[in-house]
Amino acid sequence: MFIKTLHQAKRFFRILFGFTLLLAGVIMIATPGPGWLTILLALGVLAAEFVWARRLLDRLKAEGERLRNSVFPPANGDRAA
Repeated sequence: MFIKTLHQAKRFFRILFGFTLLLAGVIMIATPGPGWLTILLALGVLAAEFVWARRLLDRLKAEGERLRNSVFPPANGDRAA
């Protein structure tokens, strides 16, 4: 019973930490600070508990990679003519 309670307490604090980071990241978008980095970190923490956070994190990673490839095209010669 103690192990189950300990597991629930860890889960609660992980979720609380994730949402706190998420809120701080949203605030940092409007104020000085690494807002997007904090949001990504928060989604990484929350992805351990919630499927929606994992999906959103995967989508942000894919969009970031797409943006990076459009700004800095790969130099492997696979460009369309």
